[in-house]
Parts: sequence; structure tokens; C-alpha cells
Amino acid sequence: MQPVEHTETADAVPDQTAVSDQPAALEQNGEPARDERSGQSELLLPGALSQRLSPARSTAVAARAGIALGAGITILFVTGLISHLIQHPPDWFRWPAHPVWLYRVTQGTHVTVGVMMIPLLLVKLWSVYPRFFRKPSLRRGLPEVVERLSVAVLIGVVLFQIVTGLFNTAQYYPWKFFFTTTHHATAYVALGAVVVHLAVKLPIVRQALSKPVDAPDSVARAAADPDDEHTEPQGVSRRAVLIAAGLGAVVAGMAVAGQSIPFLRWVSLLAPRSGQGPQSVPINRTAAAAAVTESARSPQYTLTVKVGGRERGFSRADLEALPQRDSALPIACVEGWSAQGHWSGVRLRDLLAQVGEYRGGDVRFVSLETTGIYGSSVLPRNFVVDAATLIALRLNGEDLALDHGYPCRLIAPDRPGVLQTKWLESIEELP
Repeated sequence: MQPVEHTETADAVPDQTAVSDQPAALEQNGEPARDERSGQSELLLPGALSQRLSPARSTAVAARAGIALGAGITILFVTGLISHLIQHPPDWFRWPAHPVWLYRVTQGTHVTVGVMMIPLLLVKLWSVYPRFFRKPSLRRGLPEVVERLSVAVLIGVVLFQIVTGLFNTAQYYPWKFFFTTTHHATAYVALGAVVVHLAVKLPIVRQALSKPVDAPDSVARAAADPDDEHTEPQGVSRRAVLIAAGLGAVVAGMAVAGQSIPFLRWVSLLAPRSGQGPQSVPINRTAAAAAVTESARSPQYTLTVKVGGRERGFSRADLEALPQRDSALPIACVEGWSAQGHWSGVRLRDLLAQVGEYRGGDVRFVSLETTGIYGSSVLPRNFVVDAATLIALRLNGEDLALDHGYPCRLIAPDRPGVLQTKWLESIEELP
């Protein structure tokens, strides 16, 4: 800390040394910069607005909000990557069948944390937005241009991810691109932008975190009243802003978490799915939307099963005549909602054995639906042989509702709902 005598001298007689140090100090502490030579603000904002900037807009707030955002973006990247790999698995990827609730947790976390990022992002932008209006400087030159461009990319991709993710949870797509692949690709850009931004700002962040959040700021105090060293900036405190950001994130998360955590449904007023639906399980796609109403109800319906070089057809009555098993499994969808169901039907491995010898390959399921992008799915071997994997005929003690996949559907543990193929037409072991 500088001696009192030095501060008084700098305030009373702004010599060349004090003047040259002031902008650097302002920049370092995250306060609105002012050119002491001209007495004009370095911000391209109206004078009245520049003078009314809250002292809570500071590096101390920006650093702490940024750390929370960085942690959240990392969680979003990891959980989003898991969902993408399950739906589009490369040869090296193997997802376990147990615990059966794992995907329910990872995808529920993905959506809930994404919503929690909204108040944190708003506070982060609020704390730093005056810097966006800083006058260009030849002294700072190219580094400043690069920094501003990187920040623009970071803000743009994070906003894009959050907005499109929210629209996806509501199944509202006012764009022409395919959400899944675009969201996945943009996630890499977002993570890279965060890493670059952290690398650039790490010294400033470390300095900000080394001090208490409400530590007295001599520069901000001088800006409030240069003649009174005891004057503190007026307005909301930095600590209050951070507490409000944290509470806002918790409230936002609670508002949607109930769609995947049943005991929170009563407080999740903004959750797109309440846990209600036909047979107490929500649905995303109806039989009418899939254009399978007539074919699924047809008396001539037959499920074709091909395995071990042999083929056999099964009617709904044939399936009901086979030994029936029960599985308590959740339906967990990429939109973040999930619901527990009690399913009854034929074990997949038992059904395959009725036709021929299963050789251990992946198994493809094809739906009666021909209009959607998820009209088929491929089930890896570890799911095929799992005792919990069923060709389901009943849900929660009743015959499958038409919207839940009547006359039969796949239900397997720890899989996204889009891969739990409904209205089955054929099952085939792949080479």
C-alpha cells in the first residue's frame, strides 16, 4: 500500500509519474479508465452514464463469475460429449449398460447446468460491458484487437449454445440446420474460446482472487472523490452482486431440474416436461406425428427377427405367448427430462434365441416410422445380452399405449430415449 503522503501528493499535484500510472491502474483493477491528460473518459459512452457506472463492475466480480462459467462450460462439454458419443458412437467408444440411471444423470445435469449458466453469464457481461466501449488506442494496438475478437467469439458461441439448447428442450427449432451435430461442433469452439480467454486473463484473475472481493480500491475511491481518501464508491456491493448471481443460478436450476429429479417437480415451474403423460411417462413423438397409426394397429402386424442366418415373424400374440419379464428402467431423453417406467415383455436375448444362434454382433432395430431421422437404432452387444433389455409389450401394468410404441418397442438400460426404438418392424443381428 502506498504511503498517505504519496497519495495526497498525487491527488493534489498530478505530476507526470502519477498521470502515466493512473490509466494502467484503472485497467488493471477493472474500473472505467479515464485519460488524466484530457480529463475525458476512455469509454465511448455518454458522460452521464460513464460517471454512474457501478463500482461493482470490477475485475473482482468478473473473475469470480468467469470461474463459475468456466466450470459450468466444462461440465456442459463433458456431458454433451457423452450424449453425442452414445448417439453417434465411434468404433473405440463403449458405453456401459449399468448403472441403468447413468445417462439420466449425465443428461439431466447437462440441461440443468446449461440453464444455471444464464444468470452467471448475465452478471459476467454486466461486470465487463464498459470495456466493450473503450476507445481504440494506438498504444495498445494489435493485442487489443485480438483480445476483443476473442471475447466476441467467446460471447457469441456461449450465447448460441445456451439459446439453441433451451429451444431444444422445448423441441422448438426455428432454424434449418440439424441441432445435434451443430450443437456438438460449436461446443468445441466454445471450449477453445474459454481456454484462450483464460490463458490471456490468468494473471489478472490470479491477482483479483488474491484479494477479498470487497477490498478497498484506491483507484475507484479517487474516481468517486479525488479530494477525499476516505470516500468509498456508492452503490451495490460486489459481494451482493456475486450472491445474487449464485442465488439466481440456483433458482434457475431448480426451475428445470424437476424434469429429471422427481421430488423437485413441484418447484420446477419452467420444466418443459412435468413427468406426466400417457401411462405416467411423457412422450416426445406421437404415433400420429410418426404416421404409424394405421400400420401399428393393423391385424396383419408382424415383427420380423433375423439372427444366425435365419428369419422368423412374430405377431403381437406370439410375443405375448413367450416368457414375460419385468424391468424397472427410466426413459431419459436428450432434452433433459426423464421418467421411471415399469416395463414388461420378452427379453431380447430370449427372442433372438427363438430364431437362431446369436453370434455376438450388434443388433439393428427398424421402426414402422419412415418419416423421422430416428427410424432405426443399433444396439451394442453388451446391451443385447443384458437381462434388463426387453422387447416391451406393457408399461406400468397396461398394454403399451400407441404413443409409447404399441404393438412393441425396445427398452434397454442407460440409453437415450431417441435410441429406444418404438413401433418395431424388424430386428436383425448385424455381421
